[in-house]
Amino acid sequence: MIKFAVIGTNWITQKFVQAAHESQSMQLAAVYSRNLDSAAQFAQEFDVETTYNSLDALANDKTVEAVYIASPNSLHCEQSIFMMEHGKHVICEKPVASNIDEATRMFEVAQKNGVVMFEAYKSQFLPNFKQIQLGLEKIGKVHKAHINYCQYSSRYQKYLNGENPNTFNPAFSNGSLVDIGFYCVAATVALFGKPENAQASAKLLDSGVDAHGCAIFQYPEFDVTLAHSKVSDSYTPSEIQGELGAIIIDHIAECTDIKIRYRDGTVENLTQAQSENSMSYEAQAFASCIAGDNTTQTQAQQRALTVAKLITEMRQQVGVVYPADK
Repeated sequence: MIKFAVIGTNWITQKFVQAAHESQSMQLAAVYSRNLDSAAQFAQEFDVETTYNSLDALANDKTVEAVYIASPNSLHCEQSIFMMEHGKHVICEKPVASNIDEATRMFEVAQKNGVVMFEAYKSQFLPNFKQIQLGLEKIGKVHKAHINYCQYSSRYQKYLNGENPNTFNPAFSNGSLVDIGFYCVAATVALFGKPENAQASAKLLDSGVDAHGCAIFQYPEFDVTLAHSKVSDSYTPSEIQGELGAIIIDHIAECTDIKIRYRDGTVENLTQAQSENSMSYEAQAFASCIAGDNTTQTQAQQRALTVAKLITEMRQQVGVVYPADK
């Protein structure tokens, strides 16, 4: 059982801890927050006694083998490297870093210190994502794909009211592309590999981050169009079009319903039952990497670096700049 700590006490941290416990491979041992009261409140929920408001103290806790990091994106690199230099495995929320330079450095530090650096991108490890991969063998030659994730942010009204929420603040390495467009980019890379070319466009807010955007990924035999937004909702599924039929994906991040509609009109349901907490599969994958699953670790690292490079290039194309880029 891997004893792990968390950095951050928000809703996604709670969900990950529940998933980690569900996987029966990890056990929460300590909680870090800048506010010790917040750490104590979170720890109490999981019957954990050890809390910290000092990263130094957490890093030097010899009972903690791994750390889950769910701090603002702009802190991912610094905190991950600090923990890895103290011999701890790290699973860091997506995006793993602000840009490709940070991401590259993080994986180099992991290798140097003999620990696992893992990006918490859950979709690739879902049973139904594997069904999408199997479905590709059934639809013939692929010609087009449309990958879509648009969701109105609960923080957008605060932005419109003149507040400055982290979600729309470049100081925290945020915006539509790195938040939910990430799922479109990562799924495309996980399914098809690195594109030959990526062309992006976006609508920027006055704060300097993107409100919504789209992209075209060009592969030798087909194109993939991606659409993302944090200022509007979409009810359109994602789709991969082949000569024999199309795979229809209800939600590219959760993959809760997967079907193939064939050219003759028949429909094949590929959907499998998944855990209610979809983060449990990434927790299992992380634990597997710590146990020595080099194949999963190598594939996850390659995907993470490819996605980081693509997103960095896409931000450069549309003019979204973070302090970490300077």
